[in-house]
Amino acid sequence: MKNLKPIRTKADYEAALAAIERLWGACAGTPEGDRLDILATLVDAYENEHYPMDPPDPIEAIKFRMEQQGLNRKDLAEILGSRTKVAEVLNRRRGLSIKMIRRLHERLGISVEVLIRPIRTKKAA
Repeated sequence: MKNLKPIRTKADYEAALAAIERLWGACAGTPEGDRLDILATLVDAYENEHYPMDPPDPIEAIKFRMEQQGLNRKDLAEILGSRTKVAEVLNRRRGLSIKMIRRLHERLGISVEVLIRPIRTKKAA
């Protein structure tokens, strides 16, 4: 196996991506498969440090989970308390209360860390 080293620069990162592309599909447990696993781990660490992703907007997370679970606004009203509250929350006219956050977390499994983030007033384009 060639020498592996930490990814410190953009050039190192691009070389690692090219190597991953060449090794893609290698069988696990082979020297090529092991190299692929190591490179993927190094690239992941580099990307987490240099290209961090913002957590999702709370409203987008709620809408996504509703879609995933086939829920409608009526289902959400049982969690948030009323259809009016659902409309206000989903239309970004009302923030989430602690009680709403707890219920959304418990019933829909949405991370509390996502739900406590400020709600964007305008949808990102």
